[in-house]
Amino acid sequence: MKIIFTGGGTGGHFYPIIAIVEEMRQILRERKLLEPQMYFLAPDAYDKGLLFDHNIEFRKIPSGKWRRYFSVLNYLDLFKLSYGIIKAIYVVFKIYPDVIFSKGGFGSIPTVFAGRILRIPIIIHESDSAPGISNKWAGKFATKIAITYPSAGSYFPKDKVAWTGNPVRKAVRIPAPEGGHKFLGFIPEIKTILILGGSQGSVNMNNAVIESIASLVENYQIIHQVGRKNFDEVKRVSALTLQDVDPKLKDRHKIYDYLNDLAMRMSAGAADLVITRAGSTLSEISSWGLPAIIIPIPTEVSHDQQKNAYEYARGGGATVIEENNLTPEILSAEIRRILENEDLYKKMSENAKSFAKPNAGKVIANEILKTALNHEK
Repeated sequence: MKIIFTGGGTGGHFYPIIAIVEEMRQILRERKLLEPQMYFLAPDAYDKGLLFDHNIEFRKIPSGKWRRYFSVLNYLDLFKLSYGIIKAIYVVFKIYPDVIFSKGGFGSIPTVFAGRILRIPIIIHESDSAPGISNKWAGKFATKIAITYPSAGSYFPKDKVAWTGNPVRKAVRIPAPEGGHKFLGFIPEIKTILILGGSQGSVNMNNAVIESIASLVENYQIIHQVGRKNFDEVKRVSALTLQDVDPKLKDRHKIYDYLNDLAMRMSAGAADLVITRAGSTLSEISSWGLPAIIIPIPTEVSHDQQKNAYEYARGGGATVIEENNLTPEILSAEIRRILENEDLYKKMSENAKSFAKPNAGKVIANEILKTALNHEK
């Protein structure tokens, strides 16, 4: 049995694939089946360590990118995409898999195109409330389509769609309820806010937090993941902002460039509230059962984040502050409104849990294996 995975170049495309592979290997052990040969075809390996750990072979397939604004690079990338399609047809033909699973993104287009030409069964997963160009196209001929948000189903043939939720890796799915405060050097009795700006960080989110940090640390502890490129600047500005604050309160603002799996679980275990963007992190937050304040990336930069934010918030587990309305005063007021109202907090926590689908990876893994086994016959 041979399985190809593919997806664009972000964590939102890559990590759910790892979550599916984890569940797949568990299913194979339970059924006493041989492990398939697994491949990841994409422009970039994203995390070579995780691919190696899960016995997934990487094959580099170039792809272009379509920007939502005028750019000469759009036309240059058409040549890159064309070359990627030619290479993908050659690589996929040599492997000749029993199924291709795609997480979407422009990085997936050459491999999915090759799969269609070679009549390989294709399963796709859509993380957003409205599909991007690649999945909208792939959905026309995919065998099965898994979705995270119910509203995404309206973009695809109904008989192919299953609302599975978004797969979350075991390493971050369950918070570490004990040891988090000690790990962070925090006091358990003081409420803690976890701020996730993504691996790249968010300048506007960081600025709003820093401008209100002196008042926030009087009442709360802050875990602030700022992104590697912003780390030095945020640390410098935070130190200046807090220079006149009681020295005991300064340690309530912990700044990190990146949170690895252990640090994320510890932070989730210590946190009472999460401030985040509207990407695939929402699936992790819902599995933690934590209320959230979502600050989506503006529509002109990312077409999907605002839709994701409002659909998730409609479930009652979060509130939304659009970036053009984001001020230190509004952010602080919303934090207080949620954390200082016990009834509201409890209701939001319960609603967050209701969005989670902990079996998402298992459901998709079962369908991939079923399709592959049928194709083998």
